Amino acid sequence: MPLEIYRRNGIWNYRGTVGPAGRRRRLRGTLRTKDKDTAARQAAEIEKRYWDGYFDGPGAILTFERACLDYLAAGKSGRFMQPVRDYLGKMLVKEITPQVIQEMTMELFGHCGGAARNRQGIGVAQAVINHAAKSGLCSPLKIERFEEDIKEKVPATLEWIMAFRAAAPPHVGAWALFMFLTGARPSEAMNIDRKRDLNLQQATVRIRETKVRKERIAHLPPLLVADLANLEVIEGRPLFGYKWYDAALTEWKHTIRKAKIERLTPHCCRHGFATELLRLGVDIHTVAWLGGWASPAQVLKTYGHAIKRRDLTNILAGTPLTHGLLEVAESAKKTGTC
Repeated sequence: MPLEIYRRNGIWNYRGTVGPAGRRRRLRGTLRTKDKDTAARQAAEIEKRYWDGYFDGPGAILTFERACLDYLAAGKSGRFMQPVRDYLGKMLVKEITPQVIQEMTMELFGHCGGAARNRQGIGVAQAVINHAAKSGLCSPLKIERFEEDIKEKVPATLEWIMAFRAAAPPHVGAWALFMFLTGARPSEAMNIDRKRDLNLQQATVRIRETKVRKERIAHLPPLLVADLANLEVIEGRPLFGYKWYDAALTEWKHTIRKAKIERLTPHCCRHGFATELLRLGVDIHTVAWLGGWASPAQVLKTYGHAIKRRDLTNILAGTPLTHGLLEVAESAKKTGTC
């Protein structure tokens, strides 16, 4: 017996039971339409999907919307998901091809660069579908990604940090130094709780890595321990005093103007962390581990330029190599700013 459609408050709904004897299932819901013919067609499609799932398995009726819900229920991140979910939601996953995803990405994010298209379009759709594939509900997808323009990240240096810190209010200066010496992302640093995360006796801090949904314990160099120990406690506020990024960024920009130094963003401190460690000869695997990057390959792709030094040929002429970071650190010690 087909599903019955009925109208309530001008909107058509459906109800009824479907399935073989002994395994019948009661279905009901709204069809979100005021047109009777449209409602009848939608009810028939719902009944057909049930029978397809009964005979061919749940994968036969798995929609992208359902796959998204399963993905989120597994604790996965929903970042960037909504536009893709809105676009592909009603489609059956088995009908979504790499070409469909690439066309969707261009329609939604064609105005963005290759990296953003890959991250916000292809990456999201592929992650959701391949998660469903692990449950045997569909086949995994391998999608060719858009070419990305790799731009060198502008890193903060210790010299820049010292000049910024000298001109900044204590909490903002400590925030910059913290990001540079721990590799924390700006938002991660802002969320540090003094009582819950900070251990000055052991010179460690727990950093909750929002981007990769993990935690790591970072070491605090003596200079940073001293800064944090002398930092005024603001009740009800995180360690660095700011609850909102925009408020901290306003003070950040004001400090740069006051110090008359190059305009860098807070994230440049994390870039400086990776760049300086690589230039000092720390291996890529260790840098990735210390800074909480997902893989050494990601560090190499983003910061590989830091290892390249044109003055390496000085070695051939017997001239020793120097590095500005070491010189700045020694100067800071001598002048008492460190």
